[in-house]
Amino acid sequence: MNQWKETLKDFQGCISIKRKGGTVFEQAFGYSDLSNQISNTLDTRFGTASAGKVFVAVGILKLIEEGRLNFEDTIGELLDFELNHIDPLVTVEQLLNHTSGIPDYFDESIMEEYSDLWGDYPNYKIRTSRDLLPLFINKPMMYERGEKFQYNNSGYVMLGLIIESITKVPFDSYLADVIFKPGNMEHTGYYELDRLPAGCANAYLYDQVKEEYYTNIYSVDVKGTGAGGAYTTIGDIELFWNSLLGYKLLSEEMTNKMLRLQSTNFENEHYGYGIWLKKMEGYYVPYIEGCDPGVSFISSYDREEEVLITLVSNFGNNVWKLKRELKWQDFI
Repeated sequence: MNQWKETLKDFQGCISIKRKGGTVFEQAFGYSDLSNQISNTLDTRFGTASAGKVFVAVGILKLIEEGRLNFEDTIGELLDFELNHIDPLVTVEQLLNHTSGIPDYFDESIMEEYSDLWGDYPNYKIRTSRDLLPLFINKPMMYERGEKFQYNNSGYVMLGLIIESITKVPFDSYLADVIFKPGNMEHTGYYELDRLPAGCANAYLYDQVKEEYYTNIYSVDVKGTGAGGAYTTIGDIELFWNSLLGYKLLSEEMTNKMLRLQSTNFENEHYGYGIWLKKMEGYYVPYIEGCDPGVSFISSYDREEEVLITLVSNFGNNVWKLKRELKWQDFI
């Protein structure tokens, strides 16, 4: 542990390492409210950005298991608005595995800053998945459906809207009923930035000119959508993994399908349904991750080693670099 003290001294957020159900290392760093010097704790709720796609994927797969939806169903059949130049034959499965080709409102292959989205369309208008439609609904397809894997935020916005179309309730209410409540994830949800519940961390960016931190309230959607934006705690993430891998959310067959390789690209990135896969010797380690202005999050579960590692920062620290360098054995 001593070798990590210098590395972790500037970290702000939470780190949790669990093995075989026991705690190897778990600690909170920095502040959830910088101005008032309120510290982050192990119970602090953090934004998770795109990691929330995994919840949407589980919700969709549950509807498929229940026979209310099929992998082959198309967006033209399921959605009640004009698709314009978007191919109506894009399937649910193609949305799940990022092979749809629909226009991405935040194309991470060409755009660097999420906050750039709000130059012409203010972020305070984004309180539902439908509110994001003006950012991509009039654009052409990026490529033909099924042609290749390319990570796509709009695809999961569509999946959130499909959930609402079928269930007739807001997608986050549905996810609470089928994932958060059954999994005892009492501190997880989709909250509006201007009315956050107690225990939520502010997310901060650094102003290089003024040499001070400021919050991300004008940089991200006011409320999370199908593309991400859930708040959670490191404890609730552990409960989620346990529920998912314990086949309490989906059947064993559907869970294994979700965690099986469904798409990949020339950059050797691997994806299941709503979840990334790191290729190991003979198996894949599933992980979820997200990055927004001021938010960085990654959580992985190695089922062979029975090791769960979660890192989250509300100051946008590089949790990916830290996780690459971090060896859980060093903390024993």
